[in-house]
Amino acid sequence: MSKYNSKETRIVKRKKRKLRKRVYFILLPVVIAFVAILSYASYLYIKADTVLSESYEKDGREKSELRDAAVDPNIDNVSVLIMGVDASNVRNNAENSRTDTLMLATLNKDDKSVKLVSIPRDSLVYIPEVGYETKINHAHAYGGTEATIETVENLLDIPVDYYVKLNFEAFIDVVDAVDGIEVDVPYELNEQNSKDMAGAIHLMPGLQDLDGEEALALARTRKLDNDIERGKRQQEIIKAVINKAVSVNSLLKYDDILEAVGSNMTTNMTFSEMKSFISYGTKGTNLDFETISLEGYDSQPGSTYYWVLDEVALNETKQLLQDHLEVKSADTTASDSETTINNDTSPY
Repeated sequence: MSKYNSKETRIVKRKKRKLRKRVYFILLPVVIAFVAILSYASYLYIKADTVLSESYEKDGREKSELRDAAVDPNIDNVSVLIMGVDASNVRNNAENSRTDTLMLATLNKDDKSVKLVSIPRDSLVYIPEVGYETKINHAHAYGGTEATIETVENLLDIPVDYYVKLNFEAFIDVVDAVDGIEVDVPYELNEQNSKDMAGAIHLMPGLQDLDGEEALALARTRKLDNDIERGKRQQEIIKAVINKAVSVNSLLKYDDILEAVGSNMTTNMTFSEMKSFISYGTKGTNLDFETISLEGYDSQPGSTYYWVLDEVALNETKQLLQDHLEVKSADTTASDSETTINNDTSPY
């Protein structure tokens, strides 16, 4: 081999070594990032399994009494009752707390749509647990989760397949875990905080970022409007939390979100069943999410205020939810004939 060819070969080899170094330099950070993401994803999965499994609470039902067979959220349309209870460490009232927020979500598997109904806490309804009409938020104080589910099923004439129950601390911690949410505050308000300190939260009207305590105050207040507007605010706040939680910027916040939810939530959903709902948020387009309010009118026959539901509008909502779940009416008419009203003499 000539000296010229030998020199040319050495040059080619040096270029190849330099090229390999450049490739390694580029690929190494990518590989490290991929391994880090995979490790974080695995960690989150394991943690979610652990934390959410600890939140699982068997409710003693194989299925709703309004179902012919048990449902599988992977293939069936299902409903989820969301209960926000006014329990807190300060109040120490977990056993006799009322539902401060009550919403029912129906999920249609085929079109990946969700309908969210807000049930005003002062709605005058029949509570099977006690056998008379009173405010729906008393059902939980009278008989806990079971009595609340039974009351909602009787009211809306559809099965309640799953429930999720959270307290004040969960709401605050979740909002704080995603670094707050952006919400349009409708008016100036002074409200107590989660520790029942009067006037601790002061908000001015307008679009702004709220932390957990501020978001809770906005969700709870109804001093300048009514239960319907309150329900609408709560729906908007929930949507704001969901949108923030699923954003790219919140990926590294999931650990905190899991901690916030897991320690303050109970549900009859297994982790496997929860995973089936991921498809609703990953169908490739915006989630078809409709919010619904139960229409009615103010009533105060004595010293107690009620929200009396409009029967025509209520029947329309029942039909809408039945169609969405693709279930038939159970024709539960027993409550329609019940006229006895408890005038809030209960210590609850």
